[in-house]
Amino acid sequence: MSTEDRSRYLPARRALADEVYDAVLGLLMDQVIEPGSRASIDGIARQLDVSPTPVREALARLESEGLVIKKALKGYTAAPLLDAEGLRQLFEMRGLLEPAAARLATPRLPQDALEELQRIFDAMHARGESERSADERYQDYRDFAERDAQFHALIARHAGNDLLSDAILRLRSHMHIYRLYFTHGLTKETSDEHEAVLVAIQNGDGDAAATAMLAHIERSYARMAASISEPAPDAS
Repeated sequence: MSTEDRSRYLPARRALADEVYDAVLGLLMDQVIEPGSRASIDGIARQLDVSPTPVREALARLESEGLVIKKALKGYTAAPLLDAEGLRQLFEMRGLLEPAAARLATPRLPQDALEELQRIFDAMHARGESERSADERYQDYRDFAERDAQFHALIARHAGNDLLSDAILRLRSHMHIYRLYFTHGLTKETSDEHEAVLVAIQNGDGDAAATAMLAHIERSYARMAASISEPAPDAS
């Protein structure tokens, strides 16, 4: 990997574990480490010009999120993409969990959290209005994806149920991989769906928030299911 490529994945303050995690996640998302292929601790450390320790910590964290798999005597491999049935099950779980979280969180969100949810949506909407190219890569997509994750995580954290919140957060990494590999130009549509959730929460209507969240999840699944048979974007 060239110095220019290395700098693209690794931020300047590269000693921090969180930033090495972000760098390894970028390698996975861009398919520099392809689904199902070996993720060598020493190899990644050389690529990013860091010690093996933060890479090992990053891979352990990614394992807990289901993005890499650790096998005895073999080390880590990048998790394979879910097939069509796996995608269906993923969204079925989201459809069961996230509307409930939205309903529970609506009366619990304090004013500062509501204001933060609005700020996240505003940033997401602004990103959704921008033009996207068909060959976008993870780094290009990341700004929108992070805000999308923050929006859902903020709601989940205020549902008053730690187990529910944790289950929702663990599902989302897989969703973002699918959206990156198979789906493009959806940011505007996705932000519009989030707006319906936001308005319902601001109105204090938990049932409407749950309905809007379920509609968003069902539409997201319909888009991804329709595109799953398309070839993944070229990562070269």
